[in-house]
Amino acid sequence: MTFPPPIVSVIMPLYNSSAFMEESVRSVLGQTFTDLELVLVDDCSTDDTLTFAEALAGKDARIRIVAQPENAGACATRNAGISAARGRYIAFLDSDDQWKKEKLAVQLAGMHEKNAVFSYTDYMVIDEHGAVIRLNSTPERMTYHDLMKNTVIGCSTVVYDSERLGKRYFPLIRKHEDLALWLSILREIDHAHRCGPALSLYRVHPGSLSANKLKAASYTWEIYRRIEGLSLLSAAYYFGQYALSAVRRRLLHKIRRGV
Repeated sequence: MTFPPPIVSVIMPLYNSSAFMEESVRSVLGQTFTDLELVLVDDCSTDDTLTFAEALAGKDARIRIVAQPENAGACATRNAGISAARGRYIAFLDSDDQWKKEKLAVQLAGMHEKNAVFSYTDYMVIDEHGAVIRLNSTPERMTYHDLMKNTVIGCSTVVYDSERLGKRYFPLIRKHEDLALWLSILREIDHAHRCGPALSLYRVHPGSLSANKLKAASYTWEIYRRIEGLSLLSAAYYFGQYALSAVRRRLLHKIRRGV
């Protein structure tokens, strides 16, 4: 029997993900919007991740598993999921992040209301135990130039309409491939829409220190120069705005905490 394709395809890359993936998977399967498939793409995990994924798939027919033939990294793993996706709307959730149960219902309703082809939401940052660290708020709309100045769109919050945009794939770069993809979409449309409050939970782990922030900054600079092809002067301008936005977010977080 042939079943009609789902409305939403959720792409979840896996690599040695057994610690948190069950919570992430259940947050998808527990959505109030149920017409979805969850595409789990295993990137040749060396632990029991694939076995665990197969066990979860045996309990819910909406789960599909794609096993990479060789370890290829996050970009290629997400792209394999996008290629396999059957839904009109493509959504992303990392294997240590979570969604609130109304995430898809609220976001899709917002996309319909605003005639949006590319959307995102606010999100909460949580620690390894699930405790909320801070809220990351996002603007109501973001253009290409807005995103260059403030790289605030979280990967696990995004939904795009593949019927109107076509399937869009991550560039094969070392880091911040999500930012590069969002920028490539925003070159072609007027703006992306925020279509929901904080409906996603982004998990940070011990070891996310200032050195990692410096690395993140260097990858952002690389995108400005190599992917976007900006001149040194233009890249310096946007990088300065990006740095100021990061400082503002940290200050706002301290103010909210009363520090």
